[in-house]
Amino acid sequence: MTSAPEQPVGIDELLERVREDLDRVEPAEADEAARAGEALLVDIRYAALRDRDGLIPGALVVERNELEWRLDPQGSHRLPEATSHDLRVVVICNEGYASSLAAASLRQLGLHRATDLVGGFQAWRAAGLPVAS
Repeated sequence: MTSAPEQPVGIDELLERVREDLDRVEPAEADEAARAGEALLVDIRYAALRDRDGLIPGALVVERNELEWRLDPQGSHRLPEATSHDLRVVVICNEGYASSLAAASLRQLGLHRATDLVGGFQAWRAAGLPVAS
C-alpha cells in the first residue's frame, strides 16, 4: 500500500519548524562562546557580501554550497576544524534565515549542537561586535 505524499509547506513554515529544534544564539553570546573556544563561528555569506560588509574576526568562511562537505567529521573533504559531531557550530548568514536551514542540515549529519546566529551578520555588526575589512 502506498502512503499519501506529504503536504508541501511554504518556506516560512519550514523555517519555523527548523528553528524549533535549534538553540539559536544572540550575537553577544556567540562572541563569548567563540572567544572562550566553546563554539566555531562559520560564515556562509557569499563573497560579495563579505567584500561589502567585512568579516567576523576568527570566523571560518565556508561557502554555503560546501558547508556539509567541509564540516562533516567523517567526510573526506572536511576541514581540520571539523573534529567531532559534538562540535558547537554557529552558522552565520547575512540576516539569519539561510543559516537556520544550514544549521538544520548540519544536524542531519549528526552535528547535534549546530545552531545559528539570530539576525545574522547584520545583527552582529549592529551589536557593535568586531568586524574586519
